[in-house]
Amino acid sequence: MSEPNTVFTETILLLGGAVVSAPIFKWLRLGTVLGYLAAGVVIGPGFHGLTDGEQILNVAELGVVFLLFIIGLELKPGRLWQMRKDIFGLGTAQVVVTGALLTSIAWLSGIIDWRGSIIVGFGLALSSTAFAMQILNDSGEANTSYGQRSFSMLLFQDLAIVPLLALTNILDGGKGHGTPVLDLAVAVGAIGAMIIMGRYLLTPLFQVIARTGAREVMIAAALFVVMGSASLMQLAGLSMAMGAFVAGVMLAESSYRHELEADIEPFRGVLLAIFFIAVGLSLQLDVLWDNALLIVVAVPVVMAVKAIVIYVLCRVAGSPHNDAVRIAFLLPQGGEFGFVLFSAAGMAGLMPSSTASLLIAIVTLSMALTPIGTMLSKRLLQGDEREELDEDFEGAGADVLMVGFSRFGQIAAQILLAGGRAVTVIDVSADRIRQASSFGFRIYFGDGTRKDVLRAAGIDRAKVVVVCTQKREMTDKIVELVQADYPNAKLYVRSYDRIHSISLRNRNVDYELRETLESGLLFGRRTLEALGVSESDAYEIGEDIRRRDEQRLELQVSEGLQAGRDMLYSQPVRPEPLVKPKRAMDFDVDPLAGTADVAADA
Repeated sequence: MSEPNTVFTETILLLGGAVVSAPIFKWLRLGTVLGYLAAGVVIGPGFHGLTDGEQILNVAELGVVFLLFIIGLELKPGRLWQMRKDIFGLGTAQVVVTGALLTSIAWLSGIIDWRGSIIVGFGLALSSTAFAMQILNDSGEANTSYGQRSFSMLLFQDLAIVPLLALTNILDGGKGHGTPVLDLAVAVGAIGAMIIMGRYLLTPLFQVIARTGAREVMIAAALFVVMGSASLMQLAGLSMAMGAFVAGVMLAESSYRHELEADIEPFRGVLLAIFFIAVGLSLQLDVLWDNALLIVVAVPVVMAVKAIVIYVLCRVAGSPHNDAVRIAFLLPQGGEFGFVLFSAAGMAGLMPSSTASLLIAIVTLSMALTPIGTMLSKRLLQGDEREELDEDFEGAGADVLMVGFSRFGQIAAQILLAGGRAVTVIDVSADRIRQASSFGFRIYFGDGTRKDVLRAAGIDRAKVVVVCTQKREMTDKIVELVQADYPNAKLYVRSYDRIHSISLRNRNVDYELRETLESGLLFGRRTLEALGVSESDAYEIGEDIRRRDEQRLELQVSEGLQAGRDMLYSQPVRPEPLVKPKRAMDFDVDPLAGTADVAADA
């Protein structure tokens, strides 16, 4: 029983540290990342509540994996192709130039030989994807121009870990297993296999699972895809985060994108918080104390060199001054892949294990200083600090979010699209999604009654939320959710029947319409014309019925269902039509209300 109790206690400490530190540091405007780091230092090196920070870090790295998967979901292959210059141009220049400068500094210091200096220089040239993207997400600037350029550089750094690990094998005289050429071939083959599986297997898999209607199976499938792709890439010598990113990109155009993002997001948030806490746990205070002078000099030198190089390269690449400053102060830290590279170099004998531990401490401390640096960077900005969001992602900037692609919704969508308006559509029917796709429509699988799905589908940016679901209960639940959490969004709702319309008006939706009202009015007009009534007279009669119906609805909202009965036509109006109706009144019984309702109110 002691082992489970230990795990249980450690879990409580980690979660408790996150719960306490995040609100405090958010209130102090220092950012949640610094709060998690501080919690890790207090729990681990401070009071020795947890001592196995490295093992926790290995598990919590799944947070980075999930983060890269969600980022991949945001980037369609076409968008990724547009970023190729920043990824392979600016990203390559940053790693090469920064790595060369830091290698020279390490070699001139005389502390380590030239082989170890190369690993030190290029290992410190890598930045932390987890830290940088968390800071961007906290500030809501991930989609800005500087945020996208920062991500492009981080993406190349994640790719660079492969040749750097191969370089470690070369520098140790080939004592490691495999050859660089073979390792590269295996990595390329793994990426190709991922692309093929993502294109031909993943979407059919989610179609089958969606038909089951079991949400827990969809969540399990999402976790399986992320962790499976990450493990495949790790076996091929690539980083797990890169595997998850490729899987995300392959699903970026899938109809299940928003549902996947909503299912993965909670796991990403919790595990990433634990990852930052684990970084704080792994900080060795005795190493910091024994090498205090060296660390005090090394950390600012490393961060300054990286910041200056990044600023200059960004300016050369066309970034304005403010963007270049933001990127320079966002990416000066060491990265989590530095931990992997330095550990591998220590095992290969390219540097003493004590030096590897010292480098890991430098990387960790540089991470801790990054949130402070991003706040200080605001003092160097010039002119207007506001940054417009880049709304180039499909669906993210749509004016209209439509929930439910019923027959009613399909007709409404035609009007919106013909008017030049972008529409993001989500629906819970896998069959409807497949059928719509065969006609060229792009709709996404998603449960509109879930807040996380609505957020993933872009409700924060939508001006109007159109609810076209077929079930009254589902419609009411969505209306309640949107009004509670997104009061600024306009609600346009398809009504089930007259009783539902009265209910929706009592909820103060912006607009509601019974699904059969307009078709019933038009049908009646055409029938009158067939009986010899002129088109203009039939139109006027239809408009009179429309006005009477609206007036009666207003009375029923305030006075009850029986109000306005005198406004109904129960007998033919003089002059009589050419053919007298067989029945004086035609009733449509509403099972929900248990009350007879005139067919004209359908």
